[in-house]
Amino acid sequence: MDFDRVLEKCGNFGRFQFVILILYGYTNILSSLHYFSQTLITFTPEHWCSHDDLMGLGAAELRSIYSNVSHSSCTLLSEVINGTGVASEESCQDWIFERENGYESLTTELKWVCDKSHQPAVGQSFFFLGSVVGTISFGFLSDHIGRLPAMLMATLSGATGDFITSFVHTLPWFAFSRFVSGLSTDTMYYLMYILVFEYLSPKRRTFGLNIILAVFYCFGLMTSPWIAMWIGNWRRYLWLASLPALGVLIYPLLICESAQWLLTKKKYDKAVACLKKVAKFNGRQVEDSVFDEFVKHYREKMNEESKLNKQMDTFLGMFKTPRLRRFTTTLLVKSVIITLSYDVINRNMEGLGSSPFKLFSLTSSVYLPAGFTILLLQNKIGRKGMACGALLVGAIITAATGFLIAVLDPKENAILLALMVGLGRFGSTVSYDAEIQYAAEIIPTSVRGQAVSNIHVIGLASSSLAFYVIYLAQYYKPLPSIFISVLMFLGALLCLTLPETLHQKLPETLADGERFAMNESCLYFPCLHKRRESLTEHEDRKSEP
Repeated sequence: MDFDRVLEKCGNFGRFQFVILILYGYTNILSSLHYFSQTLITFTPEHWCSHDDLMGLGAAELRSIYSNVSHSSCTLLSEVINGTGVASEESCQDWIFERENGYESLTTELKWVCDKSHQPAVGQSFFFLGSVVGTISFGFLSDHIGRLPAMLMATLSGATGDFITSFVHTLPWFAFSRFVSGLSTDTMYYLMYILVFEYLSPKRRTFGLNIILAVFYCFGLMTSPWIAMWIGNWRRYLWLASLPALGVLIYPLLICESAQWLLTKKKYDKAVACLKKVAKFNGRQVEDSVFDEFVKHYREKMNEESKLNKQMDTFLGMFKTPRLRRFTTTLLVKSVIITLSYDVINRNMEGLGSSPFKLFSLTSSVYLPAGFTILLLQNKIGRKGMACGALLVGAIITAATGFLIAVLDPKENAILLALMVGLGRFGSTVSYDAEIQYAAEIIPTSVRGQAVSNIHVIGLASSSLAFYVIYLAQYYKPLPSIFISVLMFLGALLCLTLPETLHQKLPETLADGERFAMNESCLYFPCLHKRRESLTEHEDRKSEP
């Protein structure tokens, strides 16, 4: 009587799961507002050095005056003669900004442009440094104090960082506040993901996890740029983005701790209490004998492991055996590839001939079809096929986008470039979302929280390189796209070395993980395997007399 069988009796897709999925959706809205707040508050509009003769002129007139001046955004004019600017050797102290609907960003208010243009990037670096520290810390806590309290602490720390950021005026305080904000990056999302994952029917996981992610995360991304423009100020936007995080304080009243985590900690009574709460919430009557047999099963399992002198499972234990070591290393490298690709594609919104706010909002709509794509295909072609195919298609789209950026004028081809950006975000989103479920299924339950967090932290650490990859365009415009497309192609090849998890009993301990899919071929795909079986059966029938 293992966990999946008892959960089925308590209800693995009832009212309790509906509530936890709604809370998961709310967490996704918080996550989208938090993760891309850095992008929205630091958008740098087109700007020119201020001059007395330029006051009251429109953007078109300013572009004409500065047309013959190199580095126009940072060059002070000595005078304007016949509508043409004459460059001065003096440094620029004030600027004229072409604000989007009057939106005051951090860069326009604090004038962090030209010789101070690196300062927003410094804050971004500290944001990802905080994400590394936070992911390790909260991942460790999730395996020691529980998934639910660690998730609450992570969410509130990120909101605190955003709130502090709204009051800063100097680089040191900005860097510090972004570090605090980064502590919760992705952590609040994946810890809630694990909770939903463990209480949801295996047959409903793809639907529940990916559709809720697509709908709610898409809603947060599409609305946040418009909210920012409506509010008109980056400080007030951060207030709005951070205060809803207080809503997570009601989570413990509605849902309970991970029962599977409680079992790995030998807290059998609390695990049974959680399952009884699920059964009551779902209107199920489950006899006490079922729970007695359930506890007996896990006590015997733990005693057998103790007799064999097995140590408590840890993340480092995944590197002690050959197959788990290969799986773990592959997941770490793949996380770097997918996260870096996702960040570069999603944050590169400027200089493409469109308003970065509108471009970001409209192309965020791809999250919904991306979620449905995973829903429709992942249970048919398998987890490996989904992950490999998404990366391969994403690599092709990204390479094509880079080529178009190189040969087309952004102002004249803004719609086409926006379409290609949207397709690129679609490919990266499918890859990113499919990776989360795939990794969670391969990793044994006993180390799932810490292992998923460590895999995430390696990926998040690579995100600090995103701005350097984007900077490669200074040397050759399509170079960032070429670089990312090559990475995504390598990621697709790496997926072939991982086991298929569709319709498999997932590993609970490191020993289970080492034996998992032992004799499976690297080219095994469930959809192709079923087709071969059906063809074989057809041939057998034809050969019968």
